[in-house]
Amino acid sequence: MATWYDEKRVAYKGSVVLRDWNYTRNQERLRKERSESSRAYAGAAVNRLTSDWNSLSTSADSEILTSLTALRARSRQMVRDNAHARNAVRIVQNNVVGTGIGVQAQVSNARGKLIDAVNSLIEEKWAEWCDKGTCHTAGLLGFPEMMRLIMAQLVEAGEVLVRKVRRPFGGGRVSLALEILEADRLMDQWQTAKAPNGNSIRMGVEVDEWGRPQAYWFHPTHPGDYQFSSFVPSKFIRVPADEVIHLYIVERWPQTRGVPWFHAVLRRINDMKGYSDAEIVAARASANIVGFIKAPEPSPGDDVSFGQRVIDSEPGTFRQLMPGEDFVGFNPSRPNAALEPFMRFMLREMAAGVGVSYEALSRDYSQSNYSSSRLSLLDDRDLWRVLQGWLIRNFVSQVYREWLNQAVISGELNIPDFFSNRAKYEKVRFKPRGWSWIDPTKEVSAFRSAVRAGFMTVSDVIAQTSGGQDAEDVFKSRRQELDMMDELDLTFDTDPASVDSTGKDQPAVAAAISAGVPEDGEENEEGEPAEEQDE
Repeated sequence: MATWYDEKRVAYKGSVVLRDWNYTRNQERLRKERSESSRAYAGAAVNRLTSDWNSLSTSADSEILTSLTALRARSRQMVRDNAHARNAVRIVQNNVVGTGIGVQAQVSNARGKLIDAVNSLIEEKWAEWCDKGTCHTAGLLGFPEMMRLIMAQLVEAGEVLVRKVRRPFGGGRVSLALEILEADRLMDQWQTAKAPNGNSIRMGVEVDEWGRPQAYWFHPTHPGDYQFSSFVPSKFIRVPADEVIHLYIVERWPQTRGVPWFHAVLRRINDMKGYSDAEIVAARASANIVGFIKAPEPSPGDDVSFGQRVIDSEPGTFRQLMPGEDFVGFNPSRPNAALEPFMRFMLREMAAGVGVSYEALSRDYSQSNYSSSRLSLLDDRDLWRVLQGWLIRNFVSQVYREWLNQAVISGELNIPDFFSNRAKYEKVRFKPRGWSWIDPTKEVSAFRSAVRAGFMTVSDVIAQTSGGQDAEDVFKSRRQELDMMDELDLTFDTDPASVDSTGKDQPAVAAAISAGVPEDGEENEEGEPAEEQDE
């Protein structure tokens, strides 16, 4: 900038100097802004193209507080009225829980050998408690149905609470039953409040200085159950945290409450509903109009109804128009040919937001081949395994340990050294559902090769493909099947110990039989057991 620009000449109205000075100043400002923006993220740029992009740097709880009630209500309305939203809930329930998550007790002795008597007793008593009459306070939900309801509430409402009631129900001896509580029961109308002990209450959850829940504050009844409730003075119920299992997916921390899984696609689902309704109305209206009759003057028809001329029509007939009348046909463009591709596009967005594949959500496999469908199924199964592990860690294992403790206290399980050796008896393997083969010929061969190479174990293969069974279940069933074959003197090519894959006798087996080698559990010639049995 020239140094001879004095203040008087610059301020002169219409001065060339003023114009040049403004131009130079604006150019310098633009260069400075470009230099600063080149060192920033493009997603954080503020310009005319992003002027309507408003965002706030707020905490997770601050964002949840202002939206939770509306999100939850709209999500539930969509699940009630939208077929695809309802299907998304069923997909999660069927793949994460299925018919239930089994329990395999793993109590072992000092040598690492499983103690079958103790394990079988624990599993038997657990199965008895999982009946709806004893595990549910209302006596309506068995443990598998309870898990399915929990997963449905996670998708629909974003969270669910399970209260542990330490008293027996339904004639059982174990002092434990579960009560399912919807998230609406929490007093979530305030962001923060102070408990009498000084703790902070964040949307109904009382937490200490570290964010660890200390108690939950509930409405005495469901706040939306006003039609079935008589008037009572408003009061809240405080339940200690050790009696409540609060289930939700933590996406940010600190995060006190969960959000519905449909939160990112609720507007899309609503737009789909509105668009499909409009198309149906337009198609129905178009189908009701056959054509139009043009006439210079109004003429009577066959009848008049509600002030409108009505003309009778029958198949295979010809009609003679009145003098001066002309018929103009109506060829509507309904149903709209663009409806299907548009709805597929919207369903893909919905599937991505919920976390399921488009094929599973829409039940439409016409747009994919075998390879792409197989890939989507494998991707889905990775997600289901993650959710299965989450449900086991955060719910099933907690309930199992609580039940085991109460079963010993009540005398339902007679384990004298339980409290001095708790870790030994709490060992357990949970058996979530697996999935059948997609391409059995190829996958069986691949798993077999992986087992022989040492990359996997037989237990790994069974856990992935046997629908909730583990290796112990399969081996015991296999042993029973083979013993039954021996008793009935039957030989099938499914017994690899007797015949090979072509049905021929195995040479090693024939030689062992001819040599008189005793089977396991039989005595040899010296009268000693063939194999020492563990106690």
